[in-house]
Amino acid sequence: MKQLSGLDAGFLYMETPEMPMHVGAMHVFEMPASYKGSFLADMRHHMAQRLPLAPALRRKLAWMPFNLANPVWIEAEPKLDEHIVGIKLPKGSTTAELQARVGELHARLLDRDKPLWKFHVFEGLTPGPNKEKRFGLYTQLHHAAVDGQAAVALAAAILDVNPAPRDIKRQQQPPKKLQLGMAEMLSGVFANQLQQYANVVKALPSTVGALTQVARQGAGGVTSAAVAKVRGKSKPAEDSVSLGLAPRTRLNASVSTERAFASVSLPLNELKALRRAHDATLNDVVLMICSGALRRYFLKHGPLPRKSLVAAVPVSTRAAGDTSANNQASITVVNLGTHIADPMKRLLYVKAATAAMKATIGSVKTLMPIDFPSLGVPWLLSAVSAVYGRAKVADRIPPIANVAISNVPGPAFPLYMAGAKMLVNYPTSIVVHGVALNITVQSYNESLDFGMMACGKAMPQVAEMSGYVADAFAELKALAPTAALPAPVGTPLAAKKRKATAKKPNPLHQATRAPAKRNRPVARVTAS
Repeated sequence: MKQLSGLDAGFLYMETPEMPMHVGAMHVFEMPASYKGSFLADMRHHMAQRLPLAPALRRKLAWMPFNLANPVWIEAEPKLDEHIVGIKLPKGSTTAELQARVGELHARLLDRDKPLWKFHVFEGLTPGPNKEKRFGLYTQLHHAAVDGQAAVALAAAILDVNPAPRDIKRQQQPPKKLQLGMAEMLSGVFANQLQQYANVVKALPSTVGALTQVARQGAGGVTSAAVAKVRGKSKPAEDSVSLGLAPRTRLNASVSTERAFASVSLPLNELKALRRAHDATLNDVVLMICSGALRRYFLKHGPLPRKSLVAAVPVSTRAAGDTSANNQASITVVNLGTHIADPMKRLLYVKAATAAMKATIGSVKTLMPIDFPSLGVPWLLSAVSAVYGRAKVADRIPPIANVAISNVPGPAFPLYMAGAKMLVNYPTSIVVHGVALNITVQSYNESLDFGMMACGKAMPQVAEMSGYVADAFAELKALAPTAALPAPVGTPLAAKKRKATAKKPNPLHQATRAPAKRNRPVARVTAS
């Protein structure tokens, strides 16, 4: 028996018919043209062999008496004919038709009386160029059980690096008690709650220290800006580094029970080359591409806000090497520069915004608990979530973000399942009231796979985003390399580079550098 953390259980309490809280992916698998078997049967046999390696798939929820506190996980053997189901598509179905079915299925809640996962196997896809047999797979995993990195660890248990599945030595385990008595559950709950209160008390000194550091940084930033203004020096584009409210768009609405899904892949080696050419991170490149795609979407469907759109970005708090199947993440925000027409200026803007975000989040990671006392919380949060949706609160309150964007690292080599090669891995994630579009990106083999899940009413044209992502990628490739350009004045990145330059001067470079010309143009971040 293991009680859910406060963060894990929160995904259960927030779940409503309008806000399913499961994640997963849409895959396409390929078998040789000579394959004559049943991929559905092969999948069930494969998973039966891998279940011992995947404890997250062999447990279900047990609710506390009177719903006093967070539920617990108990052992439960899944019935694979219920958890792995087959769907026959019309013969010769395309990827677009598969995406449409995934959007429909993503709107359906998982059964809480069973282990919280389900696999859908699709037959009928168009064969490969050499008549290879292709099959679709849509996976559902409840977010209460896994976060993005835990899902990657789970995939490592059930997938293989070669077409021939690896041998799994099954260990005989004694049957575990599935039904817990009330006394046993209550004693476990109260013991856990006492430990959580003790953890809160222990964390107080470090929390106070972190808050003090953040306050000093904030005061220092305000003072620096004031001094720069008095001296008449250049200031950074303040909206690129501030944590203000987002502009209201059609995405900042209460979501419906409808979902629409789209996907696209980009070559990973070219993205890495762009990262190096522009002295950026891969995450900077992803945000720049998403910014360009969203700008194109709102220019067509309108209105494009005069202020930058804001992305909610998950931040992992997971320690290196931790593969436990739970959630260890929090959320921050970053401005996307969608109001800037010039792609070069927008790129510098995005880099400045991410540098500012990293400087802020580094100081407050210790303030982000993944667990906390939960006595009385379940019924309260469930009621608040239901009222929030019915009253359409998201339509009235000022938005903090417009879109959720997540970048999850994946394997750099091909994977196989039940003997079939996985061609693509498009993540499917969650949309919530007030943020009706989720873009989750995961690297796989030689590609970066974009999965875009939207509320079907707020953004029915999400399929267009696939083309806009490709257009934004081409726009970024057309830019001249900027690795030698300075970061916008006043950003943490610029300050870091100035400090490094001051410490390590290059006399040879100083002696041979050409005199600076007057009125030399300087790249500035401006709205247009």
